Amino acid sequence: MKIKDLFLRALEPSDIKILMQLENDQNYWKYSNTTEPFSEKILNSFIAEQKRDIFEVKQKRYVISSHNIPIFGFVDLFNFEPLHRRAGVGIHIIEKFRGKGVGKKALDLLITHSKKNLNINCLFANIAFENKASIGLFKSSGFIKVGLKKSWNFYHNSFHDEYLYQKLLF
Repeated sequence: MKIKDLFLRALEPSDIKILMQLENDQNYWKYSNTTEPFSEKILNSFIAEQKRDIFEVKQKRYVISSHNIPIFGFVDLFNFEPLHRRAGVGIHIIEKFRGKGVGKKALDLLITHSKKNLNINCLFANIAFENKASIGLFKSSGFIKVGLKKSWNFYHNSFHDEYLYQKLLF
């Protein structure tokens, strides 16, 4: 596997199986504010909606891919605000590809795309205080911790802090 060969691509209907596994894995619901499983019908609608322009729907999910491996994970832009030139970033790397530089390369590709094609000035990420791997990933791509949201999320029967990271592109 060569990290330099990674690219971002649009979601395709053939991605439904891995998308179902990811979105319905309760271990990650605490990070995505999900409270119930997604049906295949809903996720197929989500894939179909990805054909619409980010300026209209304010979000876009990209598949992290290479010519040899179709899916390493996903990276998202959400809460896209074209007037203010900002968007949130979310990323999920399939477990067997973690720790190999895939996340860093995918974030770098997304940063370049956001600046060059979407004219975004500020990318932000909301990261749970205990998610050390995600914090390290975003810091390695130049994101800076700019805030702490105390007792922001409730899971595992208690409240948890969340950090706000930002990267200014211009």
